[in-house]
Amino acid sequence: MRPAAALVAGALALGIGLAAGACKKRQEEPAGGARPAAISEAELRRGRDACTAYVAAVCACAKTVPAAEQPCALARALPESIEVATEVAAHPETERLDSVQSAAAVRKTIARCIEHTAHLPELGCAAPPLKR
Repeated sequence: MRPAAALVAGALALGIGLAAGACKKRQEEPAGGARPAAISEAELRRGRDACTAYVAAVCACAKTVPAAEQPCALARALPESIEVATEVAAHPETERLDSVQSAAAVRKTIARCIEHTAHLPELGCAAPPLKR
């Protein structure tokens, strides 16, 4: 067999193997679109606390630092965003994919709150104290 033909044959065999593995994984998924584990209550509580602390800090800062006014206005929607996405993820009639995406949105919003809190000093604001 020529080297090029051997390479093509090897690639074809690899492709068939990967496709077979993908089909097997698909068959192993639970029937009925079983729900993934919900976001833990502890994770939600920490996330809510982080966003509430961020909103309080940036809005308190907005009273004295004009550059913080727009971040304050935008931050007010973050806690509600967490609540809405959490409700969608947990609702029994929500499709599995939508539930997974809603849970991911909750985690992204929580991450955004934490990241924005870290950037408060750049606006001239004090970061909220850490809870322990």
